Amino acid sequence: MPEVQANGTAGHDSKTPKRHPDANRSKQRTGAGGQYGGDDTPSVLRLLPVSWMPYLQLVRLWPPAALLLIFFPHAFGVLHAAIRAQAPIQDVVRASILMFGGSFFFSNAAHIWNDLIDAPLDAQVERTRRRPIPRGAITPKAALVFCATQALGAATPLACMPLGLWTSFLYALPNIIGTAYYPFAKRHTHWPQLVLGFCIAWGVIMGEVAMRVQPLVWSTDTTGVTVDASIVCLVAGTGLWVLIYDTVYAHQDLEADLRVGIRSLAVLLQGHTKVVLWPVLTLMTGLLLQAGRLSGLGMPYYFVSVGGASVSLGLMLWRVNLQDSKSCWWWFSNGFWWTGGSIGMGLLAECYMQVRF
Repeated sequence: MPEVQANGTAGHDSKTPKRHPDANRSKQRTGAGGQYGGDDTPSVLRLLPVSWMPYLQLVRLWPPAALLLIFFPHAFGVLHAAIRAQAPIQDVVRASILMFGGSFFFSNAAHIWNDLIDAPLDAQVERTRRRPIPRGAITPKAALVFCATQALGAATPLACMPLGLWTSFLYALPNIIGTAYYPFAKRHTHWPQLVLGFCIAWGVIMGEVAMRVQPLVWSTDTTGVTVDASIVCLVAGTGLWVLIYDTVYAHQDLEADLRVGIRSLAVLLQGHTKVVLWPVLTLMTGLLLQAGRLSGLGMPYYFVSVGGASVSLGLMLWRVNLQDSKSCWWWFSNGFWWTGGSIGMGLLAECYMQVRF
């Protein structure tokens, strides 16, 4: 990684003290600093070289919410496929490791690309103006090179997929296109959360593929393309979960977005957000129920996955103060654990009951 000084500019002074220069500032930070503001330096990362910090901030390494939000759907797909195929534990572990590695690099590449495209807009928003590219800690050229390395890392697991590189790449292609377009969506439409939901929920598809399951099957007879309806329901339900939590996240910057001209569901709905998201939550619950019915899943899935996800999201919608940036961040950064963890634990419990580990 190119070296940077403590103030984020090119070069490095060998006399820089070991104590990280952001240590005191991070302790005093109360506003957007802990909300992916861009220049926060958590204590867990302060043992690493100062020159790495802008790059770690760029990929949102800590807290790891971004990585886990991408990995959760992949895990859903792996577990769902394992239950239906009665797969042995070694296949589940192998696919999970493969998906976690791919998610790590894909998360990095996606965030770098997003910040690279959004840098002119981020510079105009209080919460994001101190991100590495807007504040000049990383040049656009360096960010693009870094993005390319992470994209290569994300593509590497495709060569290890059981269906082969070409088939796996074709399944990954819609997500690649959607992720590349996402930063532009907030300029073209008020529905960037729907685009993000599609991209992240596509991880379910890749998790299924990692377990040798093909959600789409092409036949030369009269049936043509056969689509696995249970997987479609799980993907759609996961996508609506993403839409809900990212709409809450978007309310952190509502006033700035209105001023700058950034579009989002938060901008579109404003005072009607909760009224609209409650029916979306109901639809999400229905899709998860249908996914379980079509897959023949049992009570662990319905009680933990469907029930836990619905209750946790319902609690968020009930309690979050959309006019308070800190409240939006707290419910986003904590609520995803409850919802994603509920769906994952329910599927894992179902695996334990139905699959011989």
